[in-house]
Amino acid sequence: MSFYTDKRNHHTTLLGLAIGAAYALAIILTLEICVALYQWAEFATFNFVAAVAGVTGFIVFSDLRRYAVDNASLMTHRFGTIVRLWIGTFFVVVLSLYLTKTAADFSRVVMIMWLVATPFTLTLTSLLCRWWALRMYTAKGELRTAIFVGFSEDAQRLAESFQTSKMLGITPVGFFDNRQGTQRVGSELPRLGSLMDAIGWIERNPVDVVFVGLVHARSSDIAPVVDALHDSVASVYFVPDSKLFGLGHMQYGEMAGTPVLVAYETPFIGVARLLKRFADVVISLLILLILSPVLLAIAIGVKLSSPGPVVFRQMRYGVGGQKIVVSKFRSMRNDPLPQNGEVRQATVGDARVTPFGRFLRKTSLDELPQFFNVLEGSMSIVGPRPHAVQHNELYRKQVKGYMLRHKVKPGITGWAQINGLRGETDTLDKMQRRIEYDLYYIRNWSLALDFKIILYTVLVVFKDRNAY
Repeated sequence: MSFYTDKRNHHTTLLGLAIGAAYALAIILTLEICVALYQWAEFATFNFVAAVAGVTGFIVFSDLRRYAVDNASLMTHRFGTIVRLWIGTFFVVVLSLYLTKTAADFSRVVMIMWLVATPFTLTLTSLLCRWWALRMYTAKGELRTAIFVGFSEDAQRLAESFQTSKMLGITPVGFFDNRQGTQRVGSELPRLGSLMDAIGWIERNPVDVVFVGLVHARSSDIAPVVDALHDSVASVYFVPDSKLFGLGHMQYGEMAGTPVLVAYETPFIGVARLLKRFADVVISLLILLILSPVLLAIAIGVKLSSPGPVVFRQMRYGVGGQKIVVSKFRSMRNDPLPQNGEVRQATVGDARVTPFGRFLRKTSLDELPQFFNVLEGSMSIVGPRPHAVQHNELYRKQVKGYMLRHKVKPGITGWAQINGLRGETDTLDKMQRRIEYDLYYIRNWSLALDFKIILYTVLVVFKDRNAY
């Protein structure tokens, strides 16, 4: 996992490790208390259980993103999240006992007490960890003052974070910018002067941190300020604009030891690609095996509902913009395509949809044949939904970044679909929102996110009103 090698924020890594260790200790201590309360149990018997639970709990609760020091609101787990993570941890323990054939040696009473009590001790641990982290990062010796030299939009957002998040322990004093009308953050952050005024101000007013915005100012204006900072003890950060060259969502990265700003990249490289493919194949095989009677029943239903083939095949764009053939159970009448070849999206009350097809579309059962596409490698279970080729050619010219969704394989379901962006995209705004969610998925992919999307898909499709 990148958690243990993340170089972007060592505070995040160390804090995550410390809190993960606290959760592991709480799990073990709860077990020991349960053993002590049950007079017929012995501590030595549960050493193996404690070791497995401690290691598993440490891994499960050492969450890098949750313990980011710039977001105090994420410092605590919700009780529901704790229960879910704890059940997963407990399952690993039980599985270990089963595989080692030692389950009979352990008291069921103790195990049940431990299962029920641990979520409450973990909740207390979560609150204590948040209290400890807040005290640590906002202690008197940790608080620092900061100024901004060149007040870009990203610098303004950073200043807002300092004012709203105590965990960062930084108080912005003001900013220097050559533009007189630069937007201020709130009413408490004043403009202290032009860029050149910053040199004299820093000499007269020692400051802990200086943030240099790299967007509006010319390098010739910034260079003297940066040179003057060499003769100070202030920490210096450069804040590149995330919308450099009109691009959004720029991210910091490192390649061969060299810092880079990442605009576009696929998350599926090396091991990540293998993990994604392994999960796709295993889950697809299981679903097709379990639902094989359903597939047969649907095939018979489609055949009886209207004349035509059982499976409808359509050309779509796959990874890299390559054309692929996507399969679905036919849900519409087998009408010939218009002479212009235009593919029209299904709409509310579309007369082309058969009664049985309307049920299939409403429940997304018409998508089941796409698990065969997943097995052959042209699709993934989770990813941006594939659009018709004609729609791609239309929207790639109207929605900025549209084709970036093709940096990964299209999916049977996706982040946009579980967030209500499923079905007809009859306005440009709807398509833009769908693309935003697709790109969010690509930037933030993880196996955990994939499993979350799969779970939510099952819950969403049966009550989704956007499927026609």
